[in-house]
Amino acid sequence: MEITIREGGPDDIPAILGMLDSCVEWLVSQGRTGQWGTKPLSQSPKTVESVGRYMDEGSVFMADADGVPAATLTLTDSPGAYLSHLAQPGEPERYIHWLASDRRFKGHGVGSALLTHAAEVTRRAGVGLLRVDCYAGDDGKLVRYYEANGFTRTEAFTVGEDSWPGQLLARRV
Repeated sequence: MEITIREGGPDDIPAILGMLDSCVEWLVSQGRTGQWGTKPLSQSPKTVESVGRYMDEGSVFMADADGVPAATLTLTDSPGAYLSHLAQPGEPERYIHWLASDRRFKGHGVGSALLTHAAEVTRRAGVGLLRVDCYAGDDGKLVRYYEANGFTRTEAFTVGEDSWPGQLLARRV
């Protein structure tokens, strides 16, 4: 399987939302509903707005597997407002949003290819810090995925009334 990374744009929003829905379906099938709930994210106006907003604020990258959109992430200059209560890094950074893959491509390295690409784009921009946050509940598998891709835990946090457990991670590039 050939993985290619390309810049994404507004025409990719349906594919991106499809990837997010694929992730939710997969998580639900595993009984892991704490991260993104049980309903397709494409039906959430808040999610649709967030995908578009981060696209406007940053750079979207798509990983195509044999020409088929397989994974995505968006890179911006800062985390979202939902993390404004956390300490700022005190230096320029790039921040990963909406890393997701179509679960048909699980295990083929499309997510890791995007994370490697994000690190390279960050380094080429002269920025030394790449950060991401993720769901830290259930079995902690997602946190370990980022650690396996070169990130280190920096700060645990909770969000919202439901105290959604999150983990902030960083990678020097």
